[in-house]
Amino acid sequence: MSRTSSSIKNFTTAFIGQTCAISISLLSRIIFLRNLNKEYLGLNGLFSNILTIFSLIELGIGPAMNFSLYKPLASHNISQIKSLMLLYKKAYILIGCIIAIISFLFTPFYSFFLDETPNIPNLTLIYWLFCLNTIISYFFSYKRSLIICDEKRYVATIYRYGFFFLMNIAQILILILTQNYILYLVIQIFFTFAENIAISLKSNKMYPYLKEKSNVSVSKETTVEIKKNIFAMLMHKIGGMIVNSTDNLILSKYVGLAAVGVYSNYNLITDAVNRIMSQIFLSVTASIGNMNALCTEKNLAKLEKTFDKMFFLNFWVYGFCSCCIWILSNPFISLWLGSSFLFDHFVVFVITLNFYITGMRKSALTFREATGAFYYDRWKPIFESIINIVASIILAKKLGTAGVFLGTIISTLSTCIWVEPYILYKHIFQKSARKYAFHFILYTVLSLAACALTSFLVSCLTISNVLLSFICKCLLCLTIPNLLFLICFYKTEHFQFFIHLLYSIIERLFAKFKRSHI
Repeated sequence: MSRTSSSIKNFTTAFIGQTCAISISLLSRIIFLRNLNKEYLGLNGLFSNILTIFSLIELGIGPAMNFSLYKPLASHNISQIKSLMLLYKKAYILIGCIIAIISFLFTPFYSFFLDETPNIPNLTLIYWLFCLNTIISYFFSYKRSLIICDEKRYVATIYRYGFFFLMNIAQILILILTQNYILYLVIQIFFTFAENIAISLKSNKMYPYLKEKSNVSVSKETTVEIKKNIFAMLMHKIGGMIVNSTDNLILSKYVGLAAVGVYSNYNLITDAVNRIMSQIFLSVTASIGNMNALCTEKNLAKLEKTFDKMFFLNFWVYGFCSCCIWILSNPFISLWLGSSFLFDHFVVFVITLNFYITGMRKSALTFREATGAFYYDRWKPIFESIINIVASIILAKKLGTAGVFLGTIISTLSTCIWVEPYILYKHIFQKSARKYAFHFILYTVLSLAACALTSFLVSCLTISNVLLSFICKCLLCLTIPNLLFLICFYKTEHFQFFIHLLYSIIERLFAKFKRSHI
């Protein structure tokens, strides 16, 4: 129950924070486009992707170190925690310095990724400001990670979204008053630094022993395990970086910077939804890690049952969200920014399909990170990344924007979608993954049926008022997929588990409210 309570608190805080962050981001994007042009938006996406590639230098130390912290945190081994945190600190300071040097040396080459040089002054200064904003966080990451691994992600979340909200307010004011993109980026750097300082001070207060010197070195066995996991995570980071961070680069090179700007609006929507839904899985990662650290071969069935429930929830939220993105993206962007920022329906369908396929991996990836099963599929990302680059470039030349994302879908289907659950079932649950395959196909068929049915009913609407039509479409998207899923699963064990969990949360909140008013 303690794990469940921590997970609920983590998710609730993250959900509220992410919802506020999305709201302020949408307003900020409107102000951005009214005061600056599409090319600035494209430049944002391009430089962000370049710096994501540089983060490959991190070598996957974060997830590997996080996994190493679960067991000492579960057993309250303070001396081992101190030793690991000291090692973590040294590693990240070194990484921050290396990324700073590489970012500086890359300065003459960033223009290679521009189809044509945009009419934006101070391009090199803008690039350096992006670099500085990224580098700052590496010097504080280790303390944030301890809080998260200790099942207190909600603390880091409050700081994260609190500073993010204030940053956006400040950036909006700067754009309205000055239309100065340089000042816009300086504000971002200031708040990134302030947030990291604040979370560092909070960590020192929560864990006073971090300020003490550690006299115990990390054991040889732990060091070997960390190195093995770092190597495996390096492979995963290469694959993830190429698949997730080259879309904008290929778009910019083969379609144009304006396409990157248009796509950034769709990406803002899918990324916002993904961030909210990801909080479900991020909020339980530490609890699953804690469960796995205390797990024996005799109670593997309990761990597998937990996974089955998470996979069911994974399907429900991503099936529903995919339906909403497919039907509502264009009407929403048209209302938000205007019809000049729209892709055609085929491109939107491909973006939605990519969102769904990637989203359905969440439960398997969460358990891989929590159980430390990085090493078993270490070569998978290499094949994934090669397939992605080749397919995306070939299809981008033939199909334009849609081809870039079709390449990503092809690489995911040919590698990740079956390798990740296979590894999880074979090495963690120690059984066949046939049950997973059956459920994945069933869930996907139902998600497609929900999209088709909702899309048909939406096409029957004949409301001339644009805003009222959008509201009606929202209501149909909210109702039809969830009703279909409810009819199919309301008697199942997994659905009943989440209903009882919801009832218990409501009862506890009601009891707490009642006590506070006595």
